[in-house]
Amino acid sequence: MTASRRTALKTLLAGAAVAPQLATAAAEPAWGRGIEGQRKADLGNGTFLNPILAGDHPDPTIIKDGDDYYMTFSSFLAYPGVIIWHSQDLVNWQPIGPALTKPLGSIWAMDLVKHNGRYFIYIPAGSSIYVIWADNIKGPWSDPIDLKIEGAIDPGHAVGEDGKRYLFVNGVRRIGLTDDGLATIGKLEKVYEPWRYPQDWVVEMFAPEGPKLLKRGEWFYLVMAVGGTSGPPTSHMVIAARSRSIHGPWENHPSNPLVRTKSADEKWWSRGHASLVEGPAGDWWMVYHGYENGYRTLGRQCLLEPIEWTKDGWFKAKGGDLSKPLPTPKKGKAVPHNFAKSDDFQTTRFGVQWSFFNPGPDEMKRVQHTPGTLAIQGKGTSPVDSSPLTFIAGDRAYEATITMDIGADAEGGLLLHYSERAYVGIGFTPTQMKTFAHSQEQSWMREKMDVSTVHIRLKNDRHIVTFHYSLDGKQWTQHPWQMEVSGLHHNVFGGFASLQPGIYSAGTGVVKLRDFKYRALA
Repeated sequence: MTASRRTALKTLLAGAAVAPQLATAAAEPAWGRGIEGQRKADLGNGTFLNPILAGDHPDPTIIKDGDDYYMTFSSFLAYPGVIIWHSQDLVNWQPIGPALTKPLGSIWAMDLVKHNGRYFIYIPAGSSIYVIWADNIKGPWSDPIDLKIEGAIDPGHAVGEDGKRYLFVNGVRRIGLTDDGLATIGKLEKVYEPWRYPQDWVVEMFAPEGPKLLKRGEWFYLVMAVGGTSGPPTSHMVIAARSRSIHGPWENHPSNPLVRTKSADEKWWSRGHASLVEGPAGDWWMVYHGYENGYRTLGRQCLLEPIEWTKDGWFKAKGGDLSKPLPTPKKGKAVPHNFAKSDDFQTTRFGVQWSFFNPGPDEMKRVQHTPGTLAIQGKGTSPVDSSPLTFIAGDRAYEATITMDIGADAEGGLLLHYSERAYVGIGFTPTQMKTFAHSQEQSWMREKMDVSTVHIRLKNDRHIVTFHYSLDGKQWTQHPWQMEVSGLHHNVFGGFASLQPGIYSAGTGVVKLRDFKYRALA
């Protein structure tokens, strides 16, 4: 862009009123509304509406432990990560805390299991698979142990009819485990050639992955995904096979695929990566993930669908139209759902709400907490290399506000952040305001001002983003550039992530965070 065109555009932006609103979106279903108006599955009338966990909760792995259910999800480059969630009715969920604080790289689809009274999480990260363990689901969790399984992802733990332990991985391949589950035996071997869909179906790729094993009666059931987790809306799907022995032979389900998005007009896209779990009343359910039609930016959200066992020893999905309410699992006790995202920083919420994006091994040394304030030592020169603090948002529309004290030689700001290659936001130094759009700073929009404390407001109204700022907390100024961010998702930028509110602290000084407020917009 030439200097003259930049000047003209800056003048136009500076004088522009609020941008014209887009045509009204189609009416939303009547979700339950929880804390701060956040989306909530439980409608309070004996029914629930998917998702059970809104926002980016992909690759769910779940266990039933007495009357309790525990579930965790891929956390990719967020640390602390691997947040454990708890429920007693499969619909209402509360976070317990993170199981992993040591950065291992990008965390992919895991498997949470309980074996002989001990909890294990098998974690694909980097170029290997790791395991952590704990005697209490709340921790402490062990340091990661490298199982040195190269070229494999999506572990699924199984115990054979002889009591021996195994990991199944993408492929579908298998390797033995020692009795304590902390080392491997032998080598990866191919054990099953998955069912293939018709050649003319529109999918991303074959990609057999996410094998989850269940023993029920005389059968071992192998539930997995094919079709690719993103790409076209009709990609991902759930298939199954069974065998009387962990060693096979495996027979394909006669009704494969059991779950699949057939049309881009459906509410949920690319549904797959399922696990089966027994409900509180002995009924059975399937948890998996899917993209919400028109809102890939929210990531893959966690869905719940009932299944039933048939007389011939198979199971089938019976959820029907997942855009409509379903009866809630019976006999379950509801816990309070989710948590308030507003944060007065009286305590720290690392690994429950806040996580660093792609941090270094000593990232927490940047943090100093005193009640009411979270001080973050600067890192890098911009949102690209500063490891912003981010958290998962599950609402289509919301508003977030933060107060920042900008120290000498410091820079801080509020972002909508997908990755280091995809973000928007505004930032402040003691002498100027910066604008970030199209994943880079727009230096021609720098504005000089004296800043010690700044209040920043971010409004994301169904992908239309507006920033306001105030230097006194009373008089607010709308930033002249309103942005549209519907394209900041995996199909454009890769990474399987979601668009999240983020706070960055760059430079060599310190940014202090106070009084963060969040509310969903109806």
